Amino acid sequence: MERAVCYRPTKANINVKAIKENIRSLQRYLKKETAIIAVVKANGYGHGDVETAQAAFETGAIMVAVATPDEAIALRDKGVKGDILVMAPVPCSFAEVAARLNITVTVADDQWLKDLLEIQTQFTAALKIHVKIDCGMGRVGLRDKKTLQAILDLIAQSNNILLDGVFTHFPCADLDCQKTTQEQYDLFNAFVNLLPTKPRLVHAANSAAALLYPEMGLDAVRFGIGMYGIAPSAYVAKNLPFKLMRPLRLESELTYVKKLPKGSSISYGATYITPEDEWIGTIPIGYADGLRRDLQGQEVLIAGERVPIVGKICMDQCMVKLPRQLPVGEKVVLIGTQGKAEIRVEEWAARLETIPYEIVVSISNRVPRIHVK
Repeated sequence: MERAVCYRPTKANINVKAIKENIRSLQRYLKKETAIIAVVKANGYGHGDVETAQAAFETGAIMVAVATPDEAIALRDKGVKGDILVMAPVPCSFAEVAARLNITVTVADDQWLKDLLEIQTQFTAALKIHVKIDCGMGRVGLRDKKTLQAILDLIAQSNNILLDGVFTHFPCADLDCQKTTQEQYDLFNAFVNLLPTKPRLVHAANSAAALLYPEMGLDAVRFGIGMYGIAPSAYVAKNLPFKLMRPLRLESELTYVKKLPKGSSISYGATYITPEDEWIGTIPIGYADGLRRDLQGQEVLIAGERVPIVGKICMDQCMVKLPRQLPVGEKVVLIGTQGKAEIRVEEWAARLETIPYEIVVSISNRVPRIHVK
């Protein structure tokens, strides 16, 4: 099916080649026996889940991971064929669908399996599960050996549940706390050693751990934010083993240009008053697109120059102070490069006192993703 025409110039260009190159760089860095699970939850961290999943499989990833059953089903509906892992707990009612669609689910306690066996669901194929162990995150996962043994006993009672993997999640791998991460890694391995037979995939490392502690790669690492060219933290950014390529470019155009005399007010609340005669440009992007109102004052790139957003950001538009008269249709870059200048998501995150993750996943769905292969 051909893509619908986008009349509004605001769009997010995604360089698929950059995503693939980040995967290849990690493959070269890790041990040969360590595979990559590509994390494509939250619409591929705002970059497009289907396109990222396909790019990851084409580059050698053995599995993609999502957060919800609906995200997994959407990938299947859109033609993604490879293995999919749902990393968060799912309702028992999803188990039959998961088995039929070859979607792997996470099991974090024995009660879920007890409830499932009581339903006596008939699976058309084996239900593949990954057991989640909590080694310090405090979010989801079993924390004692008794629960792990109970899960193993329940699996043994069923003919259609397959233990495909076991995993954990490091909460501090992106910080300068190697001792804590090492302790959690050792605790995880202590749980793994209790298994009578090692499952196909034992995985612990997220992007931060994969980049900083390749020796913790085990059977696979989960490559999320790093796959999208963003370091998990400032600490990791200072210690990257290789350069991450940036696939995202958020751009638009000037749709209106006018010269306002000194003393003119701009936007709601008249929070900006022109200190002199100024050229003001309007850009068709606002907080409904992910350009938060708190980004007033943030600079964008026009004609290779940084220009500030002035006045309050509206739902669908914002205004910028131009250095001179520029034509309607002049290209605007909000995230990405233009000429020799660059604006990174970290810059937005610093202004908003948040993390880059939140920036990219907050770019709304009405901003079309244009994937350049």
